[in-house]
Order: sequence, then C-alpha cells, then structure tokens
Amino acid sequence: MASNKDSFGRTLFVVVGLCFICSVFVSTAAVLLKPTQQENKLLDKQKYILEAAGLVDTKSGSVEKDQILATYNKYVEAKLVDLKSGEWVDGDANTFDADKAARNPETSFKPKNDIASVKNVANTGVVYLVNDDKGELQTVIIPVKGYGLWSTMYAFLAVESDLNTVRSLVYYDFTGAGETPGLGGEVQNPQWIAKWEGKKLYDEQGNLAIKVTKNPAIANSVHGVDALSGATLTSNGVQYSLEFWLGEEGYARFIEKARNGGLS
Repeated sequence: MASNKDSFGRTLFVVVGLCFICSVFVSTAAVLLKPTQQENKLLDKQKYILEAAGLVDTKSGSVEKDQILATYNKYVEAKLVDLKSGEWVDGDANTFDADKAARNPETSFKPKNDIASVKNVANTGVVYLVNDDKGELQTVIIPVKGYGLWSTMYAFLAVESDLNTVRSLVYYDFTGAGETPGLGGEVQNPQWIAKWEGKKLYDEQGNLAIKVTKNPAIANSVHGVDALSGATLTSNGVQYSLEFWLGEEGYARFIEKARNGGLS
C-alpha cells in the first residue's frame, strides 16, 4: 500500500507549489529588469540615429554607452509631430512608442493606401533634428518601417536640411522571422547603404521620385538606387516604405511645412 507521502494529492500540491514559486520569481525578475531593458532599447535606437546622422560608426566596432549618450544629447533633438497637420506637438519624443500608439484605436488610424503593410499608424510621429556644433540644423531623421520578405523592417531615413538630399538609410531592426541573410539582410550591407548618399527624394516639380530599381538607367540617376540582387520582395518593401512614410498618410505634411521654413 502506498504511503500518504506518495499520494496524488501531495504530488499535485508540490507541483502547484513549485509552479507558483517559479511564476513569482519570473514575474519579479521581469518587473525588476524592465527599466534596464527599456534603457537598453532606447540606447540602441539612439545609436542607430547617430549612425544615420554620420556621428558614430557602428561598423568599425562597439560604441561605448557614454559616447552614445554624450553625442546624442549634444547634437540631437527629438520632437513629436502630428502627421495629419504636420505641426509640432508636446510630449517626450525620446520615450514615445509609436508601435504602442498604433495599436491603440484612440491614438491611431488605419491607412487607406497601406502599401507598406503597416496596418495601423499612430497619429503622432517622431522626427530627429541633428545640429552641428554651432546649433545649426544639418540633418533631419525620419523613422520608416514596412514589410519586407519575412518581417517588418525598421529604418532611419536621414536627409539634409533641405529635406530632399539623402544622407543615409539605416535599417536597424527586423521583427518576425527576419530577412534572409545574404538576401533581404543586405539592406544592412554598408556598400548598399553608401549608395543612398546624395540621392534626391523629389524631382524639380516636388513629386516623390526616389526609386529602388533594377533598371541601370534609373539606378544611376540622382533619384535611383540599385535594388538588392536576388531580393526583389525586400527591395519592394524598401520602396513601399519610403513611398508610404513620405506620402500623405505619413510625414508629407510635415515635410511640406519644413521645406517652406517650418523648422526655422
């Protein structure tokens, strides 16, 4: 006859007790680590903003935390903008979570022409203004995202103060399965990133003209960039992302106001 110690009830009690203790431990650890995780996430984003602005080089090796913070605080001003009006709005742009705001029906909208497959867009966007040592505006950085081959790709588009001449397009994050290394992942290749420098977003009539294309004649023009070899869907994702976020449901109104002196 089995002893009471081996009874089903005692075994169940031990299992439930262990599960409870483990859940308390995991929950406590998650709560305690959350501020650190948020700090590291913000630091990582600031690092790529500085890379897009040409203020740090992450490809040459690790960049120290103190260097990132000091450089960012000295040169970069993050501001919130109402996408529908193009006007500045109050708030802490450094901690603003656009993805979280996009998931809230009260702070977002569903785009009518969702070519980038973003599904929902926050009413408020973030813009990063990068100044030089004299405090004069040199670069404007706009966050863009869109679906590639397997995942949503996040990038920072850095343009000169004319909001037309591209400084860089830096992809820094892929959600989901991620883009295939050697194919879609080539958006992070320094050689491909370098092709964006000096390109013009708009033509002389003010129409969006930038094209990611396999056509050599267009790719070699001031409005063209070579498409990624063997990664057509990812290249299309880059194109659609730019068309969406520089369009009417993205930052178009802000860009129009800024190009007409709205940043002065």
